[in-house]
Amino acid sequence: MNMRNQWPVLPIVAGLASGLLTGCGSGSGDSGGTGSSVVMGMSDDVLATDPASGYDPGSWLLFDNVFQTLLSFPKGGSEPQPELARQCTFTDSRATVYQCTLKDDLKFSNGDPLTSKDVKFSFDRMLKINDPSGPAIMFPMLGSVDTPDAKTVVFHLKSSDATFPSKIASGAGSIVDHRQYDAHGLRTDHKAIGSGPYKLDSFDKDQAVFSVNGNYQGTAKVKNSGVTMKFFHGDRAALKKALLDGNVDIAYRGLSASDIAGLDGQDGKGVDVIEGSSAEVQHLVFNMNDPVAGKLGVRKAMAYLVDRDALIKNVYEGTATPLYSIIPAGIVGHNTAFFDTYGARPSQAKAASALRADGITGKVKLTLWSTPSRYGPATDEELKAIAGQLNASGLFDADVKSVAFDQYEKDIAAGKYGVYVKGWVPDYPDADNFTAPFFGKGNVLDNNYSNRTITGTLIPDTAAQSDRAATDKDFGRLQNIVATELPVLPVWQAKQYAVARDGVYGLEYCLDASTVFRFWELSKS
Repeated sequence: MNMRNQWPVLPIVAGLASGLLTGCGSGSGDSGGTGSSVVMGMSDDVLATDPASGYDPGSWLLFDNVFQTLLSFPKGGSEPQPELARQCTFTDSRATVYQCTLKDDLKFSNGDPLTSKDVKFSFDRMLKINDPSGPAIMFPMLGSVDTPDAKTVVFHLKSSDATFPSKIASGAGSIVDHRQYDAHGLRTDHKAIGSGPYKLDSFDKDQAVFSVNGNYQGTAKVKNSGVTMKFFHGDRAALKKALLDGNVDIAYRGLSASDIAGLDGQDGKGVDVIEGSSAEVQHLVFNMNDPVAGKLGVRKAMAYLVDRDALIKNVYEGTATPLYSIIPAGIVGHNTAFFDTYGARPSQAKAASALRADGITGKVKLTLWSTPSRYGPATDEELKAIAGQLNASGLFDADVKSVAFDQYEKDIAAGKYGVYVKGWVPDYPDADNFTAPFFGKGNVLDNNYSNRTITGTLIPDTAAQSDRAATDKDFGRLQNIVATELPVLPVWQAKQYAVARDGVYGLEYCLDASTVFRFWELSKS
C-alpha cells in the first residue's frame, strides 16, 4: 500500500495461516447489528474516504468495512472467497482473463442497485485518476474490464498474474456507486457510499461514526450496532489515557512498546492485551544514486553493524522480531538471505573490510532520515539507536534527522535523502506483495534501484505461477539478489496488538495476515 505507507504504528498483522479458520457464514438479511456499539481509538489518521486515493492503513480500515470487494479474505485465512461475486475464475490457462459473476439483487447502502457497471466503473476510475496516494500502482497488469451483462465482469490482463484474485480482494478492489462518484476526480466531501457491512454516517478530523448497513449482502455477520473510531493524531499518551478512563473500548495502532508492556502488567487492570503475529515490515532504504549510500561498501558495512536483537530488546521491548529478508516469516517464499549473508551478530571487522574494499578509509559521514510516527511511534528512537550502533564501531559518523511525513515523502521523491526508513503493511498475504511494489516498475521505494533479472524474469515468472508454493525457488533467488546488492536493509517484522477493556470481544478475528480489521466481529457486553 505507497509503502502501503505502512499503516503506521506499532507492529501489526498476523502470520499466514491459510487454513486456520473458515469464513463467517453467508449474510443476506442476517447481518445482525443488535449488539452494543463499540468505540475504538487509534493514533493513525484516516487519510482518505475515497478508495481511489487512500493507500494507508487507516483508510483501508475504513474501506474494508464500508465497501465490498468481489472477493474477500475469511478470518484467519489467506485464500480469497466470494463476497460480492457468486464465483470468480480464470477462464484461460495463462491467467490473463478473469471472470466474475455477481450475486443477485445487490444494493449499495443508499438503495442504488449494484451491477457489473459499478464494478467496471470502480476499476476504470481508479486507474484513470491514478492518484499518487492511491492503489492504482497495484494494477499495472490490468488492460481492460468488460461487462457482457449486468452480472458478469471480465478482467483482461496484459500479463499473467495468479495473484490478481488477492489484489481485488484487498481494499484496492473496493466497489463504488457510479452514480455517486466522479469518473475523473476524487470525492472531497469526506463521504463514502458503499455496500459493505457498515455505512459511514459522519467523518471529521476527530472521529468517524459507522452504523450497520441494512442493505448488506455478504459473508459478514455483524455483532454490534455500530462503531465509532476516535483519532488521536499520534498522541500515544492521550490514547492510553482514553482507554484506561473508559472513553474508548479498544486501542488499536499507536500505543508504544512500553505502553503495551505496562498495560499487560500492573497498569492494565480492567483491560486485555490481544497479540497477533504480523506481516508488517520495516526497512532502511538506500538511495542508489546518493554519493555516500550509493556505495556498496557503505551499505555492506551497515548490514554488518546493525544489531536487530538489540533494537527489538531496547527500543521495541519484544513487540517485534528481527527481519532478515524482504519477505517476512509466515509468507510462502520467505528465506533468511540477510542472516545468511551478513550474520545476526555485528562484526566491526567485516564492516571495516567492506569499506576498505570500496576504497573508503575515513569515517563515513551519514544522515539517517526518519519521520516521527508514520512507520511506528518508536521510529525516531530506533534510528537514533541504529546511528549509535554505527558510530560505536568507529567507522561511521552518523546522525538522525526527522521531518513531518508530507515533507518526508516529497524529499524522498526528489532524491534528497541517502538513507531513510520505510514501512510496509501488505495489501494481500503473498510474497508478490513484498517484491513487485519494491522492485518492479514505478516502485514505492523511490531509491533508483533496478535489476533486470528481478524485473524481467523473477517478478513476471512468479506472478504467472498459479501454484504459489512452486514460487519458492524464484522468490529465494530474488531475495538473495537483494541481499547481495543491498538496495534495502530489512530491520524488523511486527507483532500486532490491540488492547481492549474487559467485556469487549472478537479482536482475535481482526488481527490476521489479511490486514482486514473486521468491525463486524467486535462485540461488547
